Amino acid sequence: MLFRPIKLAIVDHHILFRKSLKSFLSEQENIQVVLQATDIADLLGKLKTASADLLVLDIFQSELSAGEALREIRNEYPQMKVLILSMNSDMDLISDLLDCGIQGYVSKADEPDELIQAIYTIADNRIYRNGIFTEALYWRKQPNVKGFSNNLSVILNERERKMVQLIWEEKSNKEIADELSLGIRSIEKIRQDIKEKIGARSTVGLLKYAINKRIIRASSRLGASEELDRC
Repeated sequence: MLFRPIKLAIVDHHILFRKSLKSFLSEQENIQVVLQATDIADLLGKLKTASADLLVLDIFQSELSAGEALREIRNEYPQMKVLILSMNSDMDLISDLLDCGIQGYVSKADEPDELIQAIYTIADNRIYRNGIFTEALYWRKQPNVKGFSNNLSVILNERERKMVQLIWEEKSNKEIADELSLGIRSIEKIRQDIKEKIGARSTVGLLKYAINKRIIRASSRLGASEELDRC
């Protein structure tokens, strides 16, 4: 449960949309819109005098490519969470954004409640795994997934496979620790060790690997959120 205000930054070229979005979000509990920007350059300039926890961004309006824009943000503000809000539905592009460490993707055609849920979920240190996000995870299911280790000898042991399954089932670190009879710090270390073993940079990358290697059971339910780790 969130107790402190979520400091939000909004980036969108369209002034009317941006101001309307600010007005709507400012009415929500625990959300404080601290700045608005027209593009990435404007955002980075304004962040020199203000700080934000979460960025709501239509990245496809940037003069930079989506990947370049995200890398620039990550280089300057690695702890800031990113939620994409866009009309773009190109799964190739969205899959690339997952690799760059976004924590959620919401369509501008969705209901307003979807955006609010995404903001609260990401602010609570979880990935917002809605239908678009899950489809993008499966989009490039192939033997050689970009960014993963090419070492064919990489094998996850039973405990590691169980942990990956529990992550997919949206279990928190505490819930996983209880399930495996371990401490939370041990769970955090094992999670990091798994990512290093397979060559994944984030929990999203870990899930992509698990889908590709059929570690995640097909019967697993599709949820709306997931513990996050930045790119």
